[in-house]
Amino acid sequence: MDKRFARRLITALLGLTLAVSVSAPAGASIPATTETPVVTSLGPASAVTSTSVAEQVGDRIWTITSGVSPVQVGAFDPVAKTVDRKLSLPTGAGAWAMTHIGTDLYIGLYTPGDVYKVDTTTGTATKVARFGSFIWSIAATPDGKIVAGTYPDGAVHEYDPATGATRAYGAAVAGEQYVRSIAADATTIYAGVGTKAHLIAIDRATGERRDVLPAKYADRTFVAALALDGTRLAASLSPTGTMLVYDTRDLSNPVEVQTPGGDQYITAITFAGADLYLGTRPSGSLFRYRDNTLTRLGSPYDGAYFNRIFVDGTTIRAELTSQVVDFDQATATFTGTDLGQAGLPPAPEQAMAIAATSTSVLVTGKAGIQVHDLATGASTRAFLPGEAKTLTPVGRSVYLGVYTLARLWQMKPDGSDLHELGQIGNEQTRPTDEAYDARSRTWLISTEPDYGKFDGTLVEQHLDTGQREVHRGVVPHQSVRSVTTGDGIAYLGGATRNSLGTDPILPAATIVAFDLRRNTTLWETTPLTKAQSYSDVVLYRGRLYATTDDGRLVVLDPRTGKVVTSTTLGTSQSRLVIARAGLYGTDSRRVFKLTPARTGAPTVTTVVEGLGAQIYSYPLITASHTGDALYTIKGRDLVRITKLP
Repeated sequence: MDKRFARRLITALLGLTLAVSVSAPAGASIPATTETPVVTSLGPASAVTSTSVAEQVGDRIWTITSGVSPVQVGAFDPVAKTVDRKLSLPTGAGAWAMTHIGTDLYIGLYTPGDVYKVDTTTGTATKVARFGSFIWSIAATPDGKIVAGTYPDGAVHEYDPATGATRAYGAAVAGEQYVRSIAADATTIYAGVGTKAHLIAIDRATGERRDVLPAKYADRTFVAALALDGTRLAASLSPTGTMLVYDTRDLSNPVEVQTPGGDQYITAITFAGADLYLGTRPSGSLFRYRDNTLTRLGSPYDGAYFNRIFVDGTTIRAELTSQVVDFDQATATFTGTDLGQAGLPPAPEQAMAIAATSTSVLVTGKAGIQVHDLATGASTRAFLPGEAKTLTPVGRSVYLGVYTLARLWQMKPDGSDLHELGQIGNEQTRPTDEAYDARSRTWLISTEPDYGKFDGTLVEQHLDTGQREVHRGVVPHQSVRSVTTGDGIAYLGGATRNSLGTDPILPAATIVAFDLRRNTTLWETTPLTKAQSYSDVVLYRGRLYATTDDGRLVVLDPRTGKVVTSTTLGTSQSRLVIARAGLYGTDSRRVFKLTPARTGAPTVTTVVEGLGAQIYSYPLITASHTGDALYTIKGRDLVRITKLP
């Protein structure tokens, strides 16, 4: 969130009345203009070729794009290194699930959870079933049926291609939302569950089920990947990077295989004869498990995400986020083919974060940052192994909070010199907001914990010393959704839903003032009843403005936390930003201006409407480096708004 612009303005515009100060009068006048705002499109905000799943059918590796519309299914020829077959699907935002029966490819989509059959001999696609809103996993049974695991009902489903009939097995574990992985043999469906890990064996005939995950692994979050070969079943556990190898004839005593070096996730497992191959994160390593020994073979790049590993004789090949790589066992080296260059071109995606520097506007999405050069108008892509959820320009650098694993990165405004600074740890995975405290040269990041975990953090990354302080639970019993800062105090907005897969502990979210010098909470308040999340907090003219996910605005005295006034902005979350002409915000449908009143609620005026922003999560808005323009999203395009009222 671009409170960062306000902090840059404190020095540059010290003499103007909009400077952030906890002592400025709330009702100070705002210069007005009668100019009509001008909206200029700068093209697609972020464009990407990003995939999450792959399946080999014959001599082709089939994959599908995610986060773009329409999704594209492509067949990669590993010999010619080209995507030589391609088709679009009319529904869905992407896919995490693929399997095949003979030459028929089955794809499980999300939003909605449609199942498509692709005849790979003709290239035709047919929707054959729908299982809710999100299919996480899919597998073929030996007798030619398809089983699927879904979210948020945590259920198991079956589809019979021969008859078109479907069967619902119901929730794998009552109260759990995810069937993240699935496999099946002639008699049993194996469902990998989270956010509290379970491995459920379901009798295909009777529907009876039992949990075969040993009790000592009950503290894990997910059984995230499954692979089945005959009577051997391999399961990965998050977030400890553990693999269990079962004999399905006796599921009571699996063999534990622990990956080394702090890897938390095993994202892909493949059987090849007596061997097992697996890919891990965050190191992005390829391992082989042979004769009870785990051997690291190498990594194509730091943070590589293995969607699928294929073994064809002596050839080991893997499909990653945006490329296919071959591993040369003789030289222990990887060679890769970019899928975009191979024929699956980038497409506009749902943006995740936005920021402006003096030379560029940066927009993030899946596996990268789109760099819009302000001088030339050109747009280029910087690859990132993850999703940057926050961007913080400071001087000649930009700092990024990256999902997953809550990783911290740094780069230049043109996307170059991208490198990792470290990880937040403390069971955190998702950065949610950021701020910069110029006085102490401290980059602040708020976070949400890992699936099924509780208590987010406020992180202080001291840019002068490199030291990092992590304050977990500073907003009690909540994740930390938003953050701003002024005069050495951080103001934090909570969210009652701690993480995905958890139920709220509190009836309403709180706002906290935290003294960064003394590491002490100054006050905590619950200003609005039934507010479940504060999507933004920003200091403006001596007042603290906070927006909720249900469309409300509350204005607080930052010294005491007392409510000054409140009003309704709409029906959904909003984000705020300070520009030279005042305080603005967006709810993804419009850009509005907030004009403080001497008494009572601020006036809300629509500046631009009809945005229809297709963004991944939070509304996105930022001010230009000089404060004379705003940047936001219209549809999937980046737009600049000038002549601000």
